[in-house]
Amino acid sequence: MTTDKGIHRRSLMAGAGLAAIATPFVAGATRTHAQDMESDSMQVADPPASDSFNLGDFKLLVVEDGSRVMDNPGDTFGTGQDPETVAALLEENFLPPDQMVNGFAPVLVDTGSETVLFDTGMGPAGRSWGAGRLRDGLIANGYQPEDIDIVVITHMHGDHILGLMEEDGPAFPNARYVFGEKEYAFWSDDARMGTPAEGGHETVKKMVVPLADQATFIGGGDEIVPGITAMEAFGHTPGHLIFMLESGDRRLLLAADTANQYVLSLQRPDWHVRFDMDKEMAAETRKKVFDMVAAERIPFLGYHMPFPAVGYVEKTGEGYRFMPKTYQFKL
Repeated sequence: MTTDKGIHRRSLMAGAGLAAIATPFVAGATRTHAQDMESDSMQVADPPASDSFNLGDFKLLVVEDGSRVMDNPGDTFGTGQDPETVAALLEENFLPPDQMVNGFAPVLVDTGSETVLFDTGMGPAGRSWGAGRLRDGLIANGYQPEDIDIVVITHMHGDHILGLMEEDGPAFPNARYVFGEKEYAFWSDDARMGTPAEGGHETVKKMVVPLADQATFIGGGDEIVPGITAMEAFGHTPGHLIFMLESGDRRLLLAADTANQYVLSLQRPDWHVRFDMDKEMAAETRKKVFDMVAAERIPFLGYHMPFPAVGYVEKTGEGYRFMPKTYQFKL
């Protein structure tokens, strides 16, 4: 198998800058999760949807941070396509052509010695319209914000970083942070001022830059903790990262925003997406990632896939057919 720093899997010794991240956090390893779950769940009267399952020795918890209705999905996920072509594809898949529901699905990976959170949802900025529910979902499942050992950001669009901060400071006060080096360099650079990326730059300055002193900066091939390895998947943003989870004989790919709509972006991976910053590169990345996922029959978690956001893909004529998980992880 090819061992480059991009789409294909790679095992590397973590660099010196990752040594602290790979060290087990004793408090996280010794907390009694079952007891905490019973008491903490009482703190959330109406928790958001969540889904938990095992991957080898890892425990995964997916939380629906929120969802919202979007009009005209073809304008976003079929930019430049004939509207009738987009509508026909949606209707073939039993979906309305004029609206869609877009969800946000951060995931916690409890390795047994570390609790690693991938992305943080909409945070306080989303609560006026029903999002920003990640913290509620964690608490309802027995994890306090203080229990999070590591927060990993796949990329620095707002719906992934706005939950890093609460009004009174960092949302996960005991956490260490992992940011993509290339992604951080792009968004934190004042050269973004006066460009279409200016709004994202301002959000990163507010949410991410204050945490940089507590962060490790990584690239493709770097190991976060044993069994979790970063992979380059550029295009959606300049430094977009995805992560392969491996425990026991099980694997799962955290695909982040490689594909954001389970019909339009998977069945037609060549179609341009309005939110992709380099649209041609993003399309090529989609095909490379999901060719691998399909060929190796790897389950994946996509941040915007239908909740609980986990499934498989089958290669079809022009792209891939999404198949949501059912009972595979119970056996």
